[in-house]
Amino acid sequence: MNVNIQTVRFDADSKLLEYVNKKIRKLNNFHDRITTIDVYLKLDNVVHQIKDKVAEIKVKIPRYEFFVKESSKSFEESFDNALDCIIGQIKRKKEKQAA
Repeated sequence: MNVNIQTVRFDADSKLLEYVNKKIRKLNNFHDRITTIDVYLKLDNVVHQIKDKVAEIKVKIPRYEFFVKESSKSFEESFDNALDCIIGQIKRKKEKQAA
């Protein structure tokens, strides 16, 4: 499993990267054939004073790709919401394949 974490318009501190890496490893529990996981952490609305923190997760398995984009006022919250959504997508896809 190849994990890529990219930050856009800011430099992430090591605590945030560690947090993302720790959580992303849980995806192996839901699907054993994950090839690539791309995580994008972005600052949105740079023009305004209040910046939204956006987390995007793209998970690739053979012949299929999952994608989720979430935003909130903190990267951790955005990432957790996106991770929950991607886990739901993976579970639904596995249930369909099993049926």
